[in-house]
Amino acid sequence: MPYAIETAKEILASDKPTFGICLGHQIIALANGIGTYKMFNGHRGLNHPVKNLVTGKCEITSQNHGFSVQFEDAQNSGKVEVTHINLNDNTVAGIKVKGKKAFSVQYHPESSPGPIDSRYLFDEFVAML
Repeated sequence: MPYAIETAKEILASDKPTFGICLGHQIIALANGIGTYKMFNGHRGLNHPVKNLVTGKCEITSQNHGFSVQFEDAQNSGKVEVTHINLNDNTVAGIKVKGKKAFSVQYHPESSPGPIDSRYLFDEFVAML
């Protein structure tokens, strides 16, 4: 999806508030030079535990994806900070773009897979507007 990656680069350059969800997470990573890969088994369904590395809290999430962001690329990037990891397999579940009003998560905070653990992400996005 080269057109989406280029669009994400333009949006990031304009410093408009950006919140990537699922595929949007991968596009924001790719727009920052961070690779992705096809997972052997994707993440499907409810009850995937994700740790927020900023707060130390765990969220129970809903996921539906077969690709993941390269952990080493993200960790070694000067452009992003890894903010969330999937506790089942330690894949990158969230990033924040350094110096920009942009972040993303690999899961679906809008789907409320039980408790509303991830609702705060929308509050953070609205606060950036």
